[in-house]
Amino acid sequence: MAPKSIFSSLVREVDGTWSTAYQTFNLKSALQPIFRRTASGALDIDSFEGLVRPHRNGEPVTPGEFFSLVASEDIENIDSILRTIHILNTGRLNRSRARIFVNFHPGLFQTPAKMRQEVERMRLAAHEAGMTAERIVCEISEKKASDTQIVADFAYHMHDIGFRVALDDYGAGDSDIDRVKLIKPDYVKFEAAWVRDFMQNSAGAALLRVIVHQFREDGIEPVFEGLETGWQVDLCEELGVLLMQGYVLAKPELAPTSFDARFPELGSAYFNAPPRTDRPGTIPPFFREERPADPHPLRQTRTFGKRGL
Repeated sequence: MAPKSIFSSLVREVDGTWSTAYQTFNLKSALQPIFRRTASGALDIDSFEGLVRPHRNGEPVTPGEFFSLVASEDIENIDSILRTIHILNTGRLNRSRARIFVNFHPGLFQTPAKMRQEVERMRLAAHEAGMTAERIVCEISEKKASDTQIVADFAYHMHDIGFRVALDDYGAGDSDIDRVKLIKPDYVKFEAAWVRDFMQNSAGAALLRVIVHQFREDGIEPVFEGLETGWQVDLCEELGVLLMQGYVLAKPELAPTSFDARFPELGSAYFNAPPRTDRPGTIPPFFREERPADPHPLRQTRTFGKRGL
C-alpha cells in the first residue's frame, strides 16, 4: 500500500461517511465525545476521539485482532488512513469548533522526514474536511519511542503548523513528567484506572487537584477519561478538570453518530456566563450521586515521582 494511494483508498458509504478497506476487512470510524464543562456548568462536546471499528464479512472484529493480522510493511499506511477517515468524518458533523483527537504512534515513523510527511497528510485531510489545523489534536500514545527527541521535534513541527498535541496515559511517574517537559503538549490525558483509584478517597483527590492545578497554570489542559459514574464527573469539577470522557457521558458511536441530535452545540452564552451559584440544580440527575466516603485507604499502585508531582 503506497503512501500516494491513501486518499484513493477511502470508501464513501451510502450515508456519506468515510471508511477504508484492508484485505477482507472494512474499517469504520467511531467517535467518542470529550465533554467540556462550561462557565455556566453545562456540558458541551469539546472534541471527539477517533477509534477504529474493524468488520469482516459484516461482523465486528476487535481492533487488537485486526492489527495482529496487518502485515508489518502496511502498518504505517493503515495508521495514516485511519487518522484520515476520523478527520473527514468529524468534519461532516454539525460542529463549528469541535476538535478531533487522532492517535499517533511515534515508533511507526523512525525519521523526522517520515513524521513530517505524515503531518502533511493530516493537514491535507483537515483541509478536505473543512477543518482548521487547530481543530486537529495529535494524541501521542506511546510512552517509549525509540528516540524521544524525534517525538519532541514532531510535536514542535505540529505546533508550528497549527495542530495541537496531546499526551496519553499520564500517570505522574518520573518518565511521564519528563515527557511533558520535553514535548510541551496542549493536553494531557490521564491514565484512566490510575485516576479512578485516586478518586476513591480524599487523599488521592487532593493529590490529583495539585497536579491538575499545576498543569492549568502551565497552560496545559488536563483530560480525565474512562469515567464510569456520575460522582466521578461531579468530582472532576471539584478538582478543576473541565475536559471529561467516559461511558457515563457517552459511548463511542460509528460515524455519522447521533451526537448532533443528542448534544446540540451550545452557543457562546454558555461559555461567557458568570460562575454558577446554584450548582446542584444545574447538574443532570444521574450525575448527582453520592461519592464514596473513603471506602479504602490509598493504594500505592503508582507513585508521584521524586519531584512531588
